[in-house]
Amino acid sequence: MKVLVTANEVPYISGGAEFHVENLVANLKKKGIQASALKFPFNAGSANAIESMMEYCQNYNCEHLNGIKIDKVISLQFPVYGVQHSNHSIWVMHQHRAVYELYDENRATPADKSLKNSVEKFDAQVLGEKDSLFANSCRVAERLKTYNGLTAEPLYHPPNNADQFFSAESWDYIFYPSRLESLKRQELLIRAAAHLTTPVKILIAGDGSLRDYYARLIRELNLDERVVLLGRITEAEKLTCYAHSLGVFFGPFDEDYGYITLESMLSGKPVITCTDSGGPLEFVRHDENGFVVEPEPEQVAEKIDWLWLNKHKSEEMGREGLAGYHKANIAWDNVLERLLD
Repeated sequence: MKVLVTANEVPYISGGAEFHVENLVANLKKKGIQASALKFPFNAGSANAIESMMEYCQNYNCEHLNGIKIDKVISLQFPVYGVQHSNHSIWVMHQHRAVYELYDENRATPADKSLKNSVEKFDAQVLGEKDSLFANSCRVAERLKTYNGLTAEPLYHPPNNADQFFSAESWDYIFYPSRLESLKRQELLIRAAAHLTTPVKILIAGDGSLRDYYARLIRELNLDERVVLLGRITEAEKLTCYAHSLGVFFGPFDEDYGYITLESMLSGKPVITCTDSGGPLEFVRHDENGFVVEPEPEQVAEKIDWLWLNKHKSEEMGREGLAGYHKANIAWDNVLERLLD
């Protein structure tokens, strides 16, 4: 059986989406399936480029490529889920968020409004014609229902290298690995550090467009001894940072899924997230395996201090998170069974 996985390619960007594609292909191959990824270039900053790519994808037939018959296509991202194939499963990571939950009518230009209309029509046609539509989380499924009136079945999959996470002695720091971008809200954690009453440090791993801004903010708040920007770290370093953390902060705005939540649970660490963080709320249970707070620095700081002052209970929370992960039976076999049905 030959399966083609279609996705986007954005130069110089690497993160959860890329792991998602790679691991889907790898796990299809483990089942003896001849799987390959076909990536299309995507330029989110150009409305004309997006319009052109939507049209291109809708006219791209994947039944045969280079004389090879493709038995099935699994598409993951906008707009490549518009490609044509008679046996096509769509597993939505997320839609074009800029015209949905991130859209601001008051700030929208005529071009923005035109693109929103085009994308909504595209999604209605492409996604609405599928008998079996999947989402990578309940949050993504909720958006499809809210904005498009479509029903999608959530399919949870494990994070990258799920079997390598481990728990070790907790040291006095909170860990947050992610791209340094506004939606990930590292600023919330940095500002929370200014309100801490305990000696907990903050380790932020990753790189992105806001690195220089965060470095200035740390200096302005006199937090040089409290908050550390680690930059890019290796996978081994990330596993170790998780393992020895007191807890993990993951408070993005309306996250689609969020590997960080699952990685924290696999590391036996409690998670602090926010009431508007989306995907993490599907796993974090307040006062059981972490905390759900308003996205305010003072509230984040309060829970960080609590973890330090109640280390024994913090460890119990971490163990509860690990047990919850295993109870949820998050496995690639379950995902593939549905996608290949």
